[in-house]
Amino acid sequence: MQDEQLTIDSISERQREVLRIVIQEFVQTAQPVGSAGIVGRYDLGVSPATIRNDLAALERLGLLTHPHTSAGRVPTDLGYRFFVHYLLASLDLSPEEQAIIRRQFHHAPPEVDQWLRTSTAMLARTAQSAAVATAPRTIRCTFKHMELVHIQGAKVLLVLVLQEGAVKQQLLDLDKPIEQNELSRVSNELNDQLAGLDGSGVAAAAIRLTPFAAQVAELAAATMRRIEQHVGSVLFRDGLAEVLSAPEFAEGENARRIVRVLEEPGVIEQIAEDLPGSNAVHVVIAGDGRYDELRDVTLILSRYGASDRVSGMLGVIGPVRMRYGHTIGAVRFVSEIMSEKLEEMYGG
Repeated sequence: MQDEQLTIDSISERQREVLRIVIQEFVQTAQPVGSAGIVGRYDLGVSPATIRNDLAALERLGLLTHPHTSAGRVPTDLGYRFFVHYLLASLDLSPEEQAIIRRQFHHAPPEVDQWLRTSTAMLARTAQSAAVATAPRTIRCTFKHMELVHIQGAKVLLVLVLQEGAVKQQLLDLDKPIEQNELSRVSNELNDQLAGLDGSGVAAAAIRLTPFAAQVAELAAATMRRIEQHVGSVLFRDGLAEVLSAPEFAEGENARRIVRVLEEPGVIEQIAEDLPGSNAVHVVIAGDGRYDELRDVTLILSRYGASDRVSGMLGVIGPVRMRYGHTIGAVRFVSEIMSEKLEEMYGG
């Protein structure tokens, strides 16, 4: 059966429970799971032979496999994906864990960088894996105010203030000197015409303005577009020691591969760009066939942000053998706190 045809109805209720048990046991022990162990620890009301048949059926579907040196089974990447999609139960952290995380944010200085350091530290500790976060970037710029200031001769300073709090300055070399009173008049014209517009609106409004004002408006629109399109390379990381302690990364090449993923921002940034715009938690298991660099790891990621103003990404990177429910709950909870903090900062 092809993996795209697998649904919750593809396997029986008991086989779902057997798959859940195999994944739970393998995540805890990193050892293959056999029928005798399942029957000995779980009361499923059937014989070892029946469990062996269920394990064989799950293997034929591609959900389990077995190492050549063992009669036990281990989950495949497809098995983990099926488990995450269909079989996960509660995804919430315990009230105690939530209280600890909130307390850490309460004590952090009220700065975005400090919140991101707290986010990665708490995720690494809670998930016992590596954690990453990207600094928030502006999604949509909104014109608030601008000033044209005469500097010397034909040099003029353009000061652009956006509603999101960014202030951009640009030195202009004009064809001929313009007095400050004329610069102030043009500034007032632009402030009247452009207030509250995004980059596209500013560019469209330029055609209604006088020639010099239109030129300045086009410069402002170009600056706003650059800010909106910019993907910051600021990446916060924590938990490298935790993830390298996993047996999967004991071998040198596997360890080097996950260090490269963590240290080279391009991979994480590309995945962040590919994520849907919602703040839902996204699980990327073994690269999902799209990212060869991630074939040995799982990423659990979520966007965070303030309405449609700024957005960033945070999450956990660890072995495919991961406590999915607990880690998904941690990523979701921390991203919600980060969104709350940014909404407060932006007056939401």
